[in-house]
Amino acid sequence: MTRTLLSSAAAVLALATLASAQDKPLSPRGSASTQILGKYVKPPGRGAPALGGEAYQGGKWIEITYGRPLKRGRELWGSGADYGKAALVGTPIWRAGADVSTRLKTEVPLVINGKTIDPGEYSLFVDLKENNWTMVVSSYGALPNYDPKNKEALWGSYFYTPDKDVVRVPMKLEMLAHSTEELTWEFVDMSDAGGALALRWDKMMATVPFKIGN
Repeated sequence: MTRTLLSSAAAVLALATLASAQDKPLSPRGSASTQILGKYVKPPGRGAPALGGEAYQGGKWIEITYGRPLKRGRELWGSGADYGKAALVGTPIWRAGADVSTRLKTEVPLVINGKTIDPGEYSLFVDLKENNWTMVVSSYGALPNYDPKNKEALWGSYFYTPDKDVVRVPMKLEMLAHSTEELTWEFVDMSDAGGALALRWDKMMATVPFKIGN
């Protein structure tokens, strides 16, 4: 297992080096964010230079940062015993992005699958099974570069183990009419009470609902 992980990591690092010589990385960095629990206030005079002329004040942020691989004509998921293996690149679980581990940062408690997640930073992973995806919120930190000696933080999902899992939750899977070229995390159906984390790539959309905790 260790030899397989090291070989796979070396291949990924070689791709990263190749990408650094290009104008754009193979998987550009991206973020998804939402702000809640604030209020709109209209400043005196002409108002704010925003939709409705009001400024949003006192809100709390929830953000996901991640690498955004492109489909580029590939078959992403496979089928049967090979389902999801291409996305793993020799790792035990999918980083649900590219390069540096996908990160969730929240300024408010989140309730996911009945479990309260305290404000802070976490890594997000997805356990891929055919017709059965599971999102994992983990207390693993994220490394900016691959380091097999660091067991407290990860680069991507190399050397992941489930002992730092905070919550695991099944994802609702939907097939979309159109294909999303660039992997996309987003927040959907948001209100001050909660919403859903959504992951889109190709024609697959996977969502997990959450509530805002106290």
